[in-house]
Amino acid sequence: MKIDFGTLAVGDPAVDLLPVWMFLPAGAGDVFRAVLDVDDATWARGRGWAPASSPPVPDDPYFHDPARVSAALYRLDELGADL
Repeated sequence: MKIDFGTLAVGDPAVDLLPVWMFLPAGAGDVFRAVLDVDDATWARGRGWAPASSPPVPDDPYFHDPARVSAALYRLDELGADL
């Protein structure tokens, strides 16, 4: 039996913040947050969702791609810096 958690975040606006940690350069998150007027709780939940989509996992076809691993480690560093 397999449980699909794919729709776990549906309706949570915090998930819409993932681009801050996934694609934007360091420091751009402050501007993003100010423009969206995001409260502290939503920002914290968004930061909490971000690690779930950062590290490559063994069933990922790019798991052994060094560039993908480097990018994931960079994103995790950015998450830590945001704390």
